[in-house]
Amino acid sequence: MKAVILAGGKGTRLYPYTTVFPKPLVPLDNKPIVEIIIRQLAYRGFKEIILSVGYLAELIQAYFKSSNNLPKGVTIKYIKEKHPMGTAGSLAMIPNLGKTFLVMNGDILTTLDYSKLVKFHEEKEAILTIAMHRRDVKIDLGLMEVDRDSRLKKFFEKPTMKYLVSMGIYVYDAKIFKYLKKGERFDFPELVLKLFSKDEKVVGYESSDYWLDLGSHDDYAKAVEEFKSRRKEFLI
Repeated sequence: MKAVILAGGKGTRLYPYTTVFPKPLVPLDNKPIVEIIIRQLAYRGFKEIILSVGYLAELIQAYFKSSNNLPKGVTIKYIKEKHPMGTAGSLAMIPNLGKTFLVMNGDILTTLDYSKLVKFHEEKEAILTIAMHRRDVKIDLGLMEVDRDSRLKKFFEKPTMKYLVSMGIYVYDAKIFKYLKKGERFDFPELVLKLFSKDEKVVGYESSDYWLDLGSHDDYAKAVEEFKSRRKEFLI
């Protein structure tokens, strides 16, 4: 089975680090996050990896020219975006992905078992499966609810709200390509809404595995510490 890693973004929230190299090459201890992801995918049986690249793509390609940076038996192909195609639009540029394939962002630190995610997707016979993580969000303000006459009905002092959030990891069925056009920019939320409008089956896979998106300076700092202390869990 094939896996696509979306590695074309500029990573503006991680400036100034990403002025020097693309976000997928941001290191955790001594390894770029994208190499960690590829090694995890290889362990779960994904031997052909497609990197959808854009910003500073030549640095990513240069890094993986050394076979020492790749697990044995894994091959990498590159799809270069001349212009940003969005988080779903770039898939239309990739030929022969097969009936089922995995897509994920290139800046995620997780212990998710990708093979279990794929099995769940196939059992549900969905066109798209989205890996989900339960996230607690603390609100540092008092929340209120009022009726139509502005009369206070409920008051919550600094509550913690619980949400299911996307992990940035997806499994697709090949039927998805009837909704994607080559050369057309298409972001993932737009695609999901399109699938809803066509009554396609989209399901969520809730995971309690460790997960962190390296989208901010605070999250990156946390990821560095987590990787150092739990290295064997991530480099399986």
